[in-house]
This record gives sequence, C-alpha cells and structure tokens, in this order.
Amino acid sequence: MKILICTDGSEQADRAVGVGAAIAPGCKAEVTVLGIVESPRESEKVTDSLNRSLAILQDQNVKTELITRTGKAIEEIVRRTKEVNYDLVVIGALRKQRQAAFSMSAKAYKVIKEVAPPVMIVTGNVTSLKRILICSGGKPYIENAIQLTGEIARGLGAEASILHVLPEPPAIYSHLPRIHEDAESLLQSHSELGENLRHARELLQQMNVPAKVQVRFGSVIEQILAEVREQHYELVVTGSALHPTLSTYVLGDITREIVNHANCAVLVVRSNTRLRRSHFSLRSLLGRTRP
Repeated sequence: MKILICTDGSEQADRAVGVGAAIAPGCKAEVTVLGIVESPRESEKVTDSLNRSLAILQDQNVKTELITRTGKAIEEIVRRTKEVNYDLVVIGALRKQRQAAFSMSAKAYKVIKEVAPPVMIVTGNVTSLKRILICSGGKPYIENAIQLTGEIARGLGAEASILHVLPEPPAIYSHLPRIHEDAESLLQSHSELGENLRHARELLQQMNVPAKVQVRFGSVIEQILAEVREQHYELVVTGSALHPTLSTYVLGDITREIVNHANCAVLVVRSNTRLRRSHFSLRSLLGRTRP
C-alpha cells in the first residue's frame, strides 16, 4: 500500500500524520508526507511539521519519503496523485461554524472531489481507529470500500460494522410488522439486500476482521449520525462517484452531511460504477440523495 499524507504545518495536519502513522505499519505501507508551502511565511512551520512527521513514522519503522512543494495546496495534491498511484490520501481538516451548522473547509471538499484515490479526512482529536462504521445501501458497488477498510482494520486490529438504513413505513402502515425487524432476520432472508449485506460481512471476516451488520430505520443521515454518536465510532466509511465529463467526483447529500457532521474521521471511497449509473450507485452506497 502507498499512503500520501498532506501537511500544511497546522495542528490538524499533525493529527492526520498521527493517524497515517497508525495505519501504515499494519498495512505494510510506504508513506509520502507532502508538505505544502502556500506562502513564504509558512515555510518554517511546514519544515518543522515534516521533521515531526518523519520522527513519528520512523519510530513505527515505516518507510517514509518527505516532499516539499510550493504553491496552492489543492493543485499540488492533485499533481502528486497523478504522478504516483496512491492507495490512500490522508488530510487534516477543520470544521467551520456557520450560524447554527458546521461545514467542512472548502479545501477538504476539493481534495475529495478532484483526486483519484480514496481520501481520509481527520478532524477533531482522533487518535485511534478501533471502531469502524461502513455505510451501505446494500448493493455490490461498495466492494471497493470493503476491501480498503478491511485492510486498514486488519492492520489496526479494529472491528467493523456495516450499517444499512431502511425507511420507516408510511404512518398508515405503522401498525403492521416490519418485513425485516432486525439485522439477523435480514441476513437470513433470500432477498438481494440480505445477500449483499451478508457478502460484505463475509468479505471482512475472510480478512480476519470482526464484522457485523447493523440495521436502523428512518432518515438515512439522521440514523447514520445517531449510530456514530451512540456507538462511539472513530471512522466512518462512505462513498462518492466519478463525474464523466469533468473527471472529478461528486458528493451525494448523504456523504456531504457525514463529512460535515460526523465527530470522527471520515473515509471517502469511490464507488465501482461510473456516473452513467451514479444516481443508482450513490443510493447504493449511501441511501437516498436529493436531486
């Protein structure tokens, strides 16, 4: 595995380095730390950050390359991911409060949308990734996320849960029993949904990752965030799809909301389908999206 960790010398970038350093040994990964100097006054700060990063990674016996680039952060990250095929890009990011809501910085969104590899966004005081939540709509297009998450989880000795959110029935039918009252009944069914979720769990188990399937009912984003909050997950895995004409990735409403509001690290992994099927595939990875 090849991991690119990006730093601008900020405290949050240092946390991203810490997370990348935790992942790398178990995945036998080689790491590139890309220091980006956007203005001359930041040069010393970035250099110091690179030196700290090297010490942390060498302490974990991780093969490490340090690179310094001068220019705009997004352009330099995109350029580097075109020069070298990375399996994972790790960035630190801050949420900004706007009125009553929080939103991720514009730079974080641009990185997610424009680089080809999966992107892990490290926010807050994340120090470990022992509990991982994978958001699934129950379709097979999530296999990219399963494979990468499984490799990370195995290396960290982490456990994973696969969450599928089912809609609540209309109020007029609320007195009727649900078709799948819990995850176990769903997994034992012969439905396409049950088979796909069972297959995803089996893939993780074959990688020696303790895995289970969780089912919740209601609004997709509300239930995902409630699950993260109640079960104290440290990493949420979600998806995006490739735009066919702009060669960038589009974020569905659900992914955007997770990135903005999940109080943990978020890993965004590309779906297995192109945008000609993206409306379907985004729903498959994340649940419903608004047009």
